[in-house]
Order: sequence, then C-alpha cells, then structure tokens
Amino acid sequence: MTVTHVYSPPSGPKRPADIDASKTFPWITSKILSGETLAFSNKDLPEEAILDKETRLFFGAESSVVIPLMAGGEPILGALSFDRFHEERTWSREEVRRLKLVAELFTNALLRKRSENRLIESEARLALAAESAEAGLWELDFETGVFWATQKARKLFGYGSDEAISMSRFEQSVHPEDLAGVRQALAKAFNKREQLIVEYRIQSDTEFPTWIYSRGRPYFHTNGNPARMLGISIDVSESKQLNQQLKRNLDEIERLKLQLEQENYFLRADLTTEQGYDHIIGQSKPFKAALASASKVAPTSATVLLLGETGTGKGVIANAIHKMSDRSNQPFVTVNCAALPDNLVESELFGRKKGSYTGAHASQAGRFEVANKGTIFLDEIGEMPLELQTKLLRVLQDGEFEMLGSTKTIKVDVRVIAATSRNLKEDMRIGRFREDLYYRLNVFPITIPPLRQRRDDIPLLAQHFIETYSRKIRKEINSISKRSWEKMLNYSWPGNVRELEHLIERSIILSPGNSLVIGEQLLPEQPDSSNHPIKSLNSLERDHIRGVLSMTNWKIEGPGGAALILDIHPSTLRYRIKKLKIERPS
Repeated sequence: MTVTHVYSPPSGPKRPADIDASKTFPWITSKILSGETLAFSNKDLPEEAILDKETRLFFGAESSVVIPLMAGGEPILGALSFDRFHEERTWSREEVRRLKLVAELFTNALLRKRSENRLIESEARLALAAESAEAGLWELDFETGVFWATQKARKLFGYGSDEAISMSRFEQSVHPEDLAGVRQALAKAFNKREQLIVEYRIQSDTEFPTWIYSRGRPYFHTNGNPARMLGISIDVSESKQLNQQLKRNLDEIERLKLQLEQENYFLRADLTTEQGYDHIIGQSKPFKAALASASKVAPTSATVLLLGETGTGKGVIANAIHKMSDRSNQPFVTVNCAALPDNLVESELFGRKKGSYTGAHASQAGRFEVANKGTIFLDEIGEMPLELQTKLLRVLQDGEFEMLGSTKTIKVDVRVIAATSRNLKEDMRIGRFREDLYYRLNVFPITIPPLRQRRDDIPLLAQHFIETYSRKIRKEINSISKRSWEKMLNYSWPGNVRELEHLIERSIILSPGNSLVIGEQLLPEQPDSSNHPIKSLNSLERDHIRGVLSMTNWKIEGPGGAALILDIHPSTLRYRIKKLKIERPS
C-alpha cells in the first residue's frame, strides 16, 4: 500500500513520493488489512506503533481517522485517512460515522471503475480469443427468436453482413439429418438450465460436409422465464476429417496388432526351434545323405515327410529346408500334433470364430493361416486324430479350409513339412492313418538316421554341447575322461541327439571340477545292440521311457523328473505311458 492522493491546503502537506505504508506505518497498515477503523491521536498509539508515531511526527500529523475501503467479501481496496495537523483533535462517533459514509462513496467509485476495467479487459480477451480460435459469437433472443451474430459467425453459416437471422433462417442452414438433434439440444439447455453443447452439419457446396461445434449458456429473467442464450460456434470440419482418418488408421493398427498377436502366439513358442542349433553338426555318411536330400528338395515347394526316431533332429532339418527355400523370409510355424489335446487340434490348425465352442471368447487365426506364404512343420503327424486327417488332406490338395464355427472358405499357400517317429504304413494297415493322406505327405521322404548309426558324430555333438552349456552354466570344462568317451560311444542312445544333449548338460552341472565326468547313474553300462534283433519304434520308445522313469524313481514332472529329461510335456508323457501300456513295477 502506498499513498496515491493527498488533498490539503496549499500550505501542505505534500504527497510523499513512493512511500511504502507497510514500512512507514506498519502498525496502522496491519489494522487496515484486518478491516478495523481507527480514530486516534499520537498520544493514543501503543508502544508497538513507535515507528508509525515517528513518521507521523515527521509529517506533522497529530490526530487521524483511518477507514479501510472495503465492500462485502471483496479484498481491501485501500484506506481513506482524515488528518489533523499540528494540534490534536477528538473525533466523535457521529463524525466517524459520517466520514465512513464518505469512505463508502470512494469505495463504490473504485469498485465501479475496477469492474469497468475488468469488463473492458474481458471483452478484449474474449474478442482476441474468438479471433484466434476462428470462432463466431452469437446471441439468441428467446422471446423474438432472432440472432445477433458477429461477422465471423455470419461467415461460418453463409449469412450476409446485414441479413436478419431468424430461427427459421438458422434451421434452414442446418443439415436435415442433424436438425432434430440441434432442436433437442437447444430445448434441453433451456429446460434443464444447462450448457448447450452440440455438433452438427450445415448445408454447403463442398465435397466434405461442413461441421460446426456450438457451445452456449442460457440466461433467464428474474421470474425464471428464458431470456437469451449467448454462445460461440467453430468450424470443426478439418478436425472431423482428421478424426475419421485417425479412426481408420486406428482400425488398421488394431487389425495389424491382432494379426501380430496371433502370429506371435504361434511363433513365440517356436523361436527356439526356429533358431535350431547354432549350426547343423554331423559328418557321418548316413547324416550327410539326409542333408543332401534336404538340400535337393529345399528350393522346391514339394511336401516333405521326415522319418526318424524321437530326438534325431527332425525339427532342425525342417527348419534348414525352410531356410534354404524361397520362403525363407516368410513365417515358419511349428505344430506338435502329439502335444495338442484332440479337442483343440482343429482350432489350433485352422482357427476359430468367437463363440464357436465353450471357452472361445475371441476369434483366433489358425496356424495354417499364420503360415500363409511360408512353411508349416507338422511334427508327430502320426498322432493327428483320424477325423482331422480329412480336413488336412483338403488343405494339401486344394489349399483351402474353413475356420471352426465359420462357413467362409480361407485359401492359403503353405508348404507342408511333416515328421513322424511312427510306422505310418503299419498305422494305415490297422486304419489308424489315412492312406490318401500318407501318399500326399510322402512326396519326398527323408529318413534321419538315429545316433547309434552315426557314431562318428557323437564326439562332434558332445563337444558342441559341452561348449554351449559351459557358457550357459558359466562353468569351464576343458577335458573329458577317456572312460566317459567310451561310455558315450558304446551307448545305444535310444533318445538320440536330444538324450545326448541333456546328458551333457546334467554332467556339466554334476561334474566337480573342470573335467567332464559322466556318472554311472547318468549313463549305465549298456552293451552295443547293433547285433541285436531290430525292435519296433514303439518297443524302443517303451524301453526308453521305462528306463528314464526307473532312473527318476518314477517321478514324472518337476526338477529331475522324466518329462524334463525326455524334453516333453508331463501330460504328453502320461499319455505315452498309458498308450504304450507302461506299468510301474510293484
């Protein structure tokens, strides 16, 4: 607070320049700010007003009435002071009351001036904001139904500068399909005393419709009847176009997102398989012959049937064929037919529509659709249910199928590589596998030799696994005992390369030092069976599973369980135990 005006005789006092009341009259200022009226002489001032008293003596003021300028809950506007100089004076209550009336006049004048300034500033800001926002201002007289509008508003709606704008003229401007909505919004704003917010199209000659966004506030007479509405209108056509384009883009993004999610759903589990080993390892003649066959068929689109025991690396060969084909940049999708429950095989292979069966809460593309233009690897094809073999035969013949729960035919271009460890000819004989499907799959058969027929590759594979798992487990292995080499070379390896891999991993974990030691419990003595009668695949699988179960004390799942050693799902192992009629000894 500072002194702004002083009215006094010509002899003085003069108005002090740049005086700060809070510093020169601190006690009086605090009283003013608290809204208290003061009537006092210097001798009446308390001790804490010593600075105020010194300043007053300096200017010659002896007695004063100080009245805060305030109205209602408004902040203090200032103060009006009546001073007696050079001699004291006693102020009566009536004099103070009358001086307060004078102060009220000053207060009202200051408030009015402040309101006028605020109104001018507000109108200037409103005009600037409306101009900056390309907005048109308007006012509707409720009783006459006539609009007042700025030039910008007239331009938005296509009205002339001097044209009278009635309600009927305005409604003629609104698009017929949106007129009912505009009428309803206006009526609701007046009836419920709430803001008008409405978007609508107006008649225009442009290719894209002109969209207007209008916002208004209703005002009422003292008797409660509607008086007028003051509002603003903006052309939002460009925003509408951008929103529509954005919606189209978002729809496309959502479609691609769903497609990617579906592809990831299948490809995520296949990532390890797709990478395979760092490289295919093998120099034995039987294995080189299989690789040579794979190299010859890879550039073609012929269907390939990979035959061989469990764990021989059929998935690695299938991936190599895909990588060497002209489809190498397209998806490589793996389906383990033995790991899928019978009631889900069709939905996984060919997809499903939402609600096609209980639990189908969303549509999902099948693996054949995901593999379009690429390759699908059907591992353990011999485990596919007989009723689905017909549908698979149709895909191989015609390249088309229907989703589960849909009648729409989907056409795909997919190369099929199938693999099995079963004797499909025997399955055909007993009616377990369709003969026509077998010949469709058996276009180019490749037999992957078991590890016991490629013993020359055992040292190479073992060294590769030692290097791989030493890095993974962070344990340095720089040698292997001669006894361990002999045991590996003489073992028949019913689990083939996969069994060798897991044996090396377990041995690295259990070896006490830097030398790999294969314990008796990991690889028991086993005579070479090369001269023994050849067993069927089922017999070999039964013996191998029984041997692993015996080694784990019939523990199926969890750490050290048979499922982990055999690298199959526990439910799949239980299924194989039941199917092969393996019983735990009493």
